[in-house]
Amino acid sequence: MTYRNILAVAVMATFLFTNCSSSNKKAAADPHVRTKNDDKADSLLLVYNPAKGNKFIADFVQNLHKKYGFNGNMLVAKDGKIIYEKAIGWADYLHRDSLKINSEFELASVTKTFTSVAIMQLIEKGKLSLKDDVKKFFPNFPYDGINIKLLLSHRSGMMNYVYFTDGIWKDKKKPMSNMDVMNLIAEYKPARYAAPDTRFHYNNSNFMVLGAIIEKVTGKKYADYMMENVFKPAGMKHTHVYSTTVYPKIPVDVVGHDRTWRYSVVQNFLDGPVGDKGIYSTVHDLVLYDNALRTGRLLTKPSLDSAYTGHNKAINGHFNYGYGWRMFDGENGRKVVYHTGWWHGFRHIYVRDLDKNIVVIFLGNLTNGSLLHLDDLYKYLKMPVIRKGAYSGNGSLPGSDED
Repeated sequence: MTYRNILAVAVMATFLFTNCSSSNKKAAADPHVRTKNDDKADSLLLVYNPAKGNKFIADFVQNLHKKYGFNGNMLVAKDGKIIYEKAIGWADYLHRDSLKINSEFELASVTKTFTSVAIMQLIEKGKLSLKDDVKKFFPNFPYDGINIKLLLSHRSGMMNYVYFTDGIWKDKKKPMSNMDVMNLIAEYKPARYAAPDTRFHYNNSNFMVLGAIIEKVTGKKYADYMMENVFKPAGMKHTHVYSTTVYPKIPVDVVGHDRTWRYSVVQNFLDGPVGDKGIYSTVHDLVLYDNALRTGRLLTKPSLDSAYTGHNKAINGHFNYGYGWRMFDGENGRKVVYHTGWWHGFRHIYVRDLDKNIVVIFLGNLTNGSLLHLDDLYKYLKMPVIRKGAYSGNGSLPGSDED
């Protein structure tokens, strides 16, 4: 072999080695590709020794249960470490089944944060734009001027399909799908609550439509997209989308109850649409979700910053709504993002203090007012009190924007 041939071979080998190394680095950097090290790191986030649980929080939760009737699972984590967790009460009162820490709850409107993540992912991939009109995807949609940005921020002015469809959907034993609701809206053209982009009006229709758009753009079921692009990359192995269009009986052990235990709240035709609700998860998986968001595994920082920016008039001086997230904006840029949930016997709050790296999770399956009594816990954790009634200022009437 001549010197020239040897040199050519050496150059080619170097080129191939460099490109293979570059490809391996890119593969390793792909946030959707999980490794054994990712699973190991996630498992460390979920380590908890009950013997070392925080005494103040333990007493607080016990009092919340005895005095105010909290029934559910809760967890507090700080700086990537669980400092207290508890499953307290019944998963199913009728059958006297107790809750377990890994029990899956219907997340109700906490689901909206996940739908927002999916939409922002599709925007990052260039498959959607905040300015895209709903009619681009559903030409028979009866309203003009409603785009993705207005849906994400609850400024579309749409009516709430939960109430609109109740008198129209004839066979209450047959669940509706997102497309069924979209077709009903196109056919009946229900009156809007307000003109687009004139005011904040929280309602489920906005995120039901976003769920339909996800399915239309990706060609996948909402459940499949979320599993492949959100749950699996985040390491959430106990999180699923359950719709009554697919599951006549939702396969979880936790049942929602009315405030006096008089009856269990049974799923019905309104448990078919997803995007506004329909995700089931555990307190541990919500810790992993927080971690995946903070570490950039699911979205880039510019996307998260946009989602965490208030796009409405602040309520009582501090509270606002971004893209699928409620938020508290405090002094010196202090920001807490959160979401509440209230649906068919479930009531929750999921709070993420971005500055202090604190996660507070209460998933309840008894719809009473116990979660209005968390002030002392927030104060103990040196967090802002996440309750609108604790502040005064301009904004909507109390409760007018709640789940």
